[in-house]
Amino acid sequence: MNRALPDVRLRVPTDEDAVAWHRIFDDPEVMEFHGGRSAELSVYEELTARQRRHDAEHGFCLWTMLDTEGRVMGFTGAQPWPHDWGGAKGEIEIGWRLARPYWGKGYATAAAHETLDRVRRAGVPSVIAMVVADNKRSIAVTQRLGMELEQVFTSPKSQRVGHRYRLTL
Repeated sequence: MNRALPDVRLRVPTDEDAVAWHRIFDDPEVMEFHGGRSAELSVYEELTARQRRHDAEHGFCLWTMLDTEGRVMGFTGAQPWPHDWGGAKGEIEIGWRLARPYWGKGYATAAAHETLDRVRRAGVPSVIAMVVADNKRSIAVTQRLGMELEQVFTSPKSQRVGHRYRLTL
């Protein structure tokens, strides 16, 4: 049985979103597969600025996710994979990160579907998702999107096993 996905809004990140992302990602559970702790505020300030530029140039980015009351839930979206490892440098990666209270409610899947619609309209032919092999929640999202496991690799920085999933749009 498929349950209805919740409503979620995506917007290009604002300066204020850097502060919100820093605050809501300051949770060891949220950051378990992303280095274990939130980055410094300056990292999120640079990230939101880069996402605004990327959206203006390409029509997609990592968007801020908002619930129906306008509260920041995290981000989802797409951007080029920046690393040489994982065999996907320059390919368009989709991803998501949510505050803990929003887990398990379909928000990541709903936002990822909207992301796929937007990148498809921008002319992107396929997307990848790079997921730590132990991250069962994100793997479940890739499966709900219809993505297929394409490669297993080891991250040189964390030495964790990762999966590269792909979806042709």
